[in-house]
Amino acid sequence: QVQLVESGGGLVQAGGSLRLSCVPSGRTFTVYAMGWFRQAPGKEREFVARITWSGLATDYADSVKGRFTTDRDNAKNTMYLQMNSLKPEDTAVYYCAADVEKRRGSRKFVDYDYWGQGTQVTVSS
Repeated sequence: QVQLVESGGGLVQAGGSLRLSCVPSGRTFTVYAMGWFRQAPGKEREFVARITWSGLATDYADSVKGRFTTDRDNAKNTMYLQMNSLKPEDTAVYYCAADVEKRRGSRKFVDYDYWGQGTQVTVSS
């Protein structure tokens, strides 16, 4: 079992920045990759970014590439999603997730086994 706790969401104006945090606990040595997803009202959950557990490889959705960055601080056992130049269309509940069983590190939310509780990000125009 892996538990994930997220924080850092909030309300920001367009063009602003936020940093989300995700702290994993439990059997973290089993984690293959971590991902960030988001879900806006009435829409499907969509891929935002992913990072291997080593932190050496990252991947981003085209819609956030160049604006969002994900990384891991091993000393703090924390994963981050730095979001810059935010747009109203970035408004959603953001989730971090852990790929343990599938070990694919994919962009598909069905390939992730454990999920955080979600944190709301609202970008006003």
